[in-house]
Amino acid sequence: MTPRIYRLFEQLTLGVFLILALGSCSSERDENPTGELTALDLSDQSYGPNSTQLLDVYLPAGRSIEKTPLLIYIHGGAWIEGSKDEFKQFKNSLSSAFPEYAFVSINYSLYNLANGTNKFPTQENDVIEAISYVVSKTDEWNISDTIILAGASAGGHLALLHAYKHKPFGNIKAVVAFFPPTDLAELYDFSFLTVTGLGGLLGGNPGERPEAYAASSPITFVDSQSVPTIFFHGTDDTVVPISQSFLLEKALTEADVAHNFIIVPNQGHGFALQTYPSLFQQAAIFINEL
Repeated sequence: MTPRIYRLFEQLTLGVFLILALGSCSSERDENPTGELTALDLSDQSYGPNSTQLLDVYLPAGRSIEKTPLLIYIHGGAWIEGSKDEFKQFKNSLSSAFPEYAFVSINYSLYNLANGTNKFPTQENDVIEAISYVVSKTDEWNISDTIILAGASAGGHLALLHAYKHKPFGNIKAVVAFFPPTDLAELYDFSFLTVTGLGGLLGGNPGERPEAYAASSPITFVDSQSVPTIFFHGTDDTVVPISQSFLLEKALTEADVAHNFIIVPNQGHGFALQTYPSLFQQAAIFINEL
């Protein structure tokens, strides 16, 4: 190849490369002019070997490790029923109160009243596994590992128990709980349902199994290092009495833990749906001030 032809070949090759490169850049700008990640929902992600160990993930648009914290929601159902789908009824109002957050809603193994399988601490251990899995994925999902743990009823109990008892598992910044059981020994005699449910779940009554009741009660693990907590309870709750939240308030006050206990008048176990948006806003204000 002569020097002149070689130079022409080089010029032609460079020209083709520039055209392709510029065309590629133009296409990327057209498809995503901001360069931000789009919103993404991931359903039925497995966090363990059992078929029940599933979670749903809701990642917001424009997320990043630096600016997108995470709220993990744990469903209620007396530890015997319910699913991660409970979160869906609150998703819009939670997204409004926590606009920059990613959300995860988890399933856990349910206690079977009929055959006695999945006694405690199966549920407690599932929460540990779920949170450990989520933390392992935060870089991949482009979100922060800073976690707000939230739940209602049995889910509120599990959220509080994890945050107070299992500090090394997850960077838990705060807990949000709705009408939670907090002292299972005190709750045991409240009703036929609590006697039957807790007796089966923990393998006996508090006199027979004091260590199990203490180990499964969030209140046992409150200390000066416990994370800030906001919790809500209705005055008309006939399933988990409001006295359970008064006990938690006393323990948090004595340990000098930042908290806010909000009494919700004329509401039972499970608030009216229109009640939740303003409560989520109060939770967001509490957390944003930490």
